[in-house]
Amino acid sequence: MTIFARFAVLLNDALDALVAADALPADLERKNVVVEPPKDAAHGDMATNAAMVLAKPAGTNPRALAELLVAELQKLDSISSADIAGPGFINLRLDPSVWGAELTAIAEFGDEYGQSDIGTGKAVNVEYVSANPTGPMHMGHCRGAVVGDALASLLEFAGHKVIREYYINDAGGQVDTLARSAHLRYLEALGETIGEIPEGLYPGDYLKPVGNRLAKEFGNKYSGADEGEWLALFRKEAVSDMMDMIRGDLALLGIHHDLFSSEAALHEEGKAEAAEKYLRKNDLVYDGELEKPKGKEIEDWEPVTLPLFRSTQYGDDQDRPIKKSDGSWTYFGADLAYHYQKSQNADRLIDIWGADHAGTVKRIKAAVNALTGGETEFDVKLVQMVRLLRGGEPIKMSKRSGNFVTIADMVEEVGKDVVRFTMLTRKSDAQMDFDFTKVIEASKDNPVFYVQYAHARICSTLRKGMDEEGFAPSAEHIDLLGAEELALVREAANFPRIVESAAKAAEPHRVAFYLNDLASAFHTYWNLGNDQPDKRFILGQNKQLSEARLFLAANIGQVIRNGLRLLGVEAAESM
Repeated sequence: MTIFARFAVLLNDALDALVAADALPADLERKNVVVEPPKDAAHGDMATNAAMVLAKPAGTNPRALAELLVAELQKLDSISSADIAGPGFINLRLDPSVWGAELTAIAEFGDEYGQSDIGTGKAVNVEYVSANPTGPMHMGHCRGAVVGDALASLLEFAGHKVIREYYINDAGGQVDTLARSAHLRYLEALGETIGEIPEGLYPGDYLKPVGNRLAKEFGNKYSGADEGEWLALFRKEAVSDMMDMIRGDLALLGIHHDLFSSEAALHEEGKAEAAEKYLRKNDLVYDGELEKPKGKEIEDWEPVTLPLFRSTQYGDDQDRPIKKSDGSWTYFGADLAYHYQKSQNADRLIDIWGADHAGTVKRIKAAVNALTGGETEFDVKLVQMVRLLRGGEPIKMSKRSGNFVTIADMVEEVGKDVVRFTMLTRKSDAQMDFDFTKVIEASKDNPVFYVQYAHARICSTLRKGMDEEGFAPSAEHIDLLGAEELALVREAANFPRIVESAAKAAEPHRVAFYLNDLASAFHTYWNLGNDQPDKRFILGQNKQLSEARLFLAANIGQVIRNGLRLLGVEAAESM
């Protein structure tokens, strides 16, 4: 339970006391009453809107109710003052002992500080990356991969059972193109001259090892064979090699999925037919004619009867075909079946998609709603592309030309931690720049460095205290900590609340933003010691205060580590 939740309980007790005294009706709905940090820290430690929310249904005015509530709250030893602001907001200042107890709690919980049970063990399927298996992972995939992985970790920390899933799109025309490209490299490995890579095939050198392996395994068996003899085999072999490559690329970012689901296997196992059967049984699919496309003149257009999903019943602007006229499945039909499969094993589904798929969100949401009877929550998080720069100059990339920046290239140049943290420094649906020069700057304007440096500074301070003075962090005299030190504890105590809000919103970037704020608070306090020697963490003539401040530093470091772990970033011990 967060410190804000604990004080919400105390607030509720105070409201109960007013009810018992007939100063407040007993049947008031309190769900919109909150206890949260004030917008301005100068106003206090916590604020509540209780009087503003409850006054009207109670038949009184907010300020009058606030005065009654303040009188009750001031009876508590843990509250040093309660003041009314504006028309009826209440600002609370807590007794310093509260913050001392919270600092001790950080030490006691350690790696588990900030954990929550709000997930109540519910299963959440987070599907992310799901790139076509046609080449190595490149920067077009990186942001979604990091966002999805950090979200999965965040949800686990908040009490969910999480399934990390990768959907392999291995049933479309792109994998036939991959097979033909691999066959060309196979011929090259056999010594044949292939010349320029034909338009429409994948030209990247990453397919050369695939061709070499196939040549060793099959010899010249398929060098002069008709396509029908080798296409299916080469498709399977090339996809397998590409997925090995993709797993390796993701591992460089510290990303490992629990489940890899194949679109081809979904069709082979009849999952799409099962979904259609379910929908027809519930009158959610019918055979009908598509409307002629609006605003377009198509001379040879003829109406075709197709199986249509009743997506208009769920907010879509038209019913959608699940099959094409030749009987093959549409992308929507396959996605519908895939989500039906996922919903069998999870209470909630979250998909991480590129922003270019925004147009399909409404129909897939409609499908999941229909397939699960509205019982399975479903959310889509859209991720905008990242613009790559070097010293402010754009870096061009094109997967088809083979000229692109891979995740492996990126990790090798700037490191996993820089890549991961940077990808979470903006909300996922906002565009962002990744400048190779700026992300490694040792500057407070670089959030990756700023947070890492805070933790490294803490580690250095703890080592210095022990090695030079023999001082160890101790909670024995934390009552000696003053207002400036306790302000740091107050910032650290926000972490459990940030975890819960970020998990509820499925927005891991909130943790990155918070860590930057915590690092800023730490650096601000540290810098006080530059001009005021009595504010330094290590005071050679004052062991008790030094050890109390080292205890503070150690536990600020603990919170930073916990937050970085959720983001998949190592906490640097030296820089």
